[in-house]
Amino acid sequence: MSESLDQTDRRLLQALQERPGLTQRALADRVGLSQNACWRRLKRLEERGVLRGAQTVIDRHALGLDLVVFTMIRTRHHSAEWLARFHRHVVAIPEVIDVFRIAGEYDYMLKIVTADMASFDRVYRSLIELDLETVTSFFAMEAIAENRPLPVMR
Repeated sequence: MSESLDQTDRRLLQALQERPGLTQRALADRVGLSQNACWRRLKRLEERGVLRGAQTVIDRHALGLDLVVFTMIRTRHHSAEWLARFHRHVVAIPEVIDVFRIAGEYDYMLKIVTADMASFDRVYRSLIELDLETVTSFFAMEAIAENRPLPVMR
């Protein structure tokens, strides 16, 4: 699908990431389109699934969510039923903000954002209810780059 995106589409995507609150008129001006042409392109990008809604970025520190933990999970279970139960369980934990099935030494990587160690411990206790083989956590000391825009201009 990325091959069918032209430079104007990419400029639109870049502008949306840089300034998500732009009005359609300001967005059109920024990328050199009429407002109608901009609207048509945005609609086409939505229909193709390139744009999937809007998201507001919230400063986690402002909410007291100062602890970021990357948790690596290895499981001994690989049946479809167990995996479905695992997926339902982890996405039901609000502090788990990202879940990836990965290749290599571990099966899953979770990004957990929480207030403090006691809050993380509650998440950890919820995770180990699943009879996992290994749960290893890494605590972020500093976020050097977080929530970066996707590299749409190639």
